[in-house]
Amino acid sequence: MRFEVSSKEKSREKLRSVLEKLGPTWLSTPWRRFAQAFCLILFLVLFFYFCWPYRFDYNSENAVQPAQLELFLVLDPLVGISTALAAKALVWSLATAAIVLLICTVFPRWFCGYVCPMGTLIDLFDWSIGRRIKRFRVIKRGWWVNLRFYLLTGILIVALFGVLLSGFVAAIPVLTRGMLYVFAPLQVGLLRGWEYVPKFNTGQYVSILLFLVILGLGLLRRRFWCAYLCPSGALLSLASVFSLTGRKVEDTCAECGRCLSDCPFDAITTDFSTRSLDCTLCRSCKDICPKQSIKFVSRWNDANKRSSGEGVVMQPFYTRRNFLFGMLSTAGTGVGVATGFTLEREGYAKSYPVRPPGSVPEVIFRSQCVRCGQCLKVCPGNVLQPAGLKFGIDGIWTPTVTADFSGCKPFCNNCGQVCPTGAIRKLPLDEKRAARLGLAEIDVKTCLPHCQSDKCGLCFEECAAAGYNAIEYIHIGVEYDNWGMPIADSGFLAPVVLKDKCIGCGLCQASCYAVNVRDKMLLDESAVKVLAGPGKEDRIVAGSYTVMQNERTNRIKQNQIKGPENEYLPDFLR
Repeated sequence: MRFEVSSKEKSREKLRSVLEKLGPTWLSTPWRRFAQAFCLILFLVLFFYFCWPYRFDYNSENAVQPAQLELFLVLDPLVGISTALAAKALVWSLATAAIVLLICTVFPRWFCGYVCPMGTLIDLFDWSIGRRIKRFRVIKRGWWVNLRFYLLTGILIVALFGVLLSGFVAAIPVLTRGMLYVFAPLQVGLLRGWEYVPKFNTGQYVSILLFLVILGLGLLRRRFWCAYLCPSGALLSLASVFSLTGRKVEDTCAECGRCLSDCPFDAITTDFSTRSLDCTLCRSCKDICPKQSIKFVSRWNDANKRSSGEGVVMQPFYTRRNFLFGMLSTAGTGVGVATGFTLEREGYAKSYPVRPPGSVPEVIFRSQCVRCGQCLKVCPGNVLQPAGLKFGIDGIWTPTVTADFSGCKPFCNNCGQVCPTGAIRKLPLDEKRAARLGLAEIDVKTCLPHCQSDKCGLCFEECAAAGYNAIEYIHIGVEYDNWGMPIADSGFLAPVVLKDKCIGCGLCQASCYAVNVRDKMLLDESAVKVLAGPGKEDRIVAGSYTVMQNERTNRIKQNQIKGPENEYLPDFLR
């Protein structure tokens, strides 16, 4: 008797064959893998879309597409909580942190198991490379089992003293920076030109190394970073203490050990019960169990054989006393680290980096900037670049304006729109155009018109094209006769910066560098530079930059009437 297989069954068998080739978890938990794949693809689409090389038209206010908030960064609750502690203020990302932690009461560590693109990349590395290299493998449970809780404690302790370290090790900032420093330059170079890719600094190399080390930890064991080191995962683990659901093992368990070996988060003990702080409800164990003895039910459901495991502490590597001692030691270390960073800030107090428009005052800025790289990613001119070690370890990866490479475009306010912590204020375009990043200063010893060697005009033309009109040409070196009348043939025209109009966008510096330094090689460095510092920048937590600019203009005009103390002109012409 011949049986014909229906087309639906054939399609199902083909799908099953494909899933088997991808890996056992694709077959056992396909929906989880599809969710991970979707979230990773969404992250990559958003990332490369916002890194697209825009073209500019100063006459069009729609030249730059408005950036939207990056979804995955705000889903990391550690970012919002640590920022609020460091800034001693309520930040809006606390709301998303509360929502994520609330969801954890139903789906423990759901972000780690289903959403986190960093975890998905780690899975891809483990599947493609890690599983083929066995020589570096370690046992599942060693002295490192609680390191993530120590890292979390240290980060929160340090944040209480105004130092924000979550961006150094939180999953999404590490991933964003790694992608930003590896793949974004390739995209810009291939699609726009390699001359638009700025040079790397020490901070970028350190970030790339950190990203590769996290992936390389998969050589020790699968998802080593996620299971033992990720502080964001540790915070989600603590939220799972209040979970309403959990993994239960029934009496029919045959103790075959398949679930124990297959669990990616090391959440199953040797007696096949559950470490509730590690379980992500990924359900890999349920679908691979030959007896179907594993259930995911209400935590109050006691119809099971083993309902709880060893929790945070795992013998023989730790006792509860040693765990508490480790936490206290971490807290003490955190206080020491915070003190060190505070002293370092005092040492760099007289260095004034040029920050993005709308940046809050420097001390608050360093306490709120999570170093996620979002503002760098959406800057269409690549004028924002990560700081290296020039401003200390506390300043590494923070955004700085690199005006030699590019200027801040007048119709772009993307950086403030994507900042998740409020370190860069979200400004409308009219406010952004009034916010002073710094003040352009012309070096009369190297400026070609001032040296009477060339009628350059690059800075004047660029500033006028942007609509700021903060540079004018005036007669300098005019000679007078005995009656006090100017001699017609004396003097020369040279540019000066009008302090009441300059916002430090750096367009003048970028044009001077591009032509006189890079192309014609007439100068060693740009003759006009944007400098920050007291009296040269606007850094406020709240208020209007337009009002500040109007007040500054009125004050300068009054000084003009009073006499020689004229702020309108540069120092050498007063």
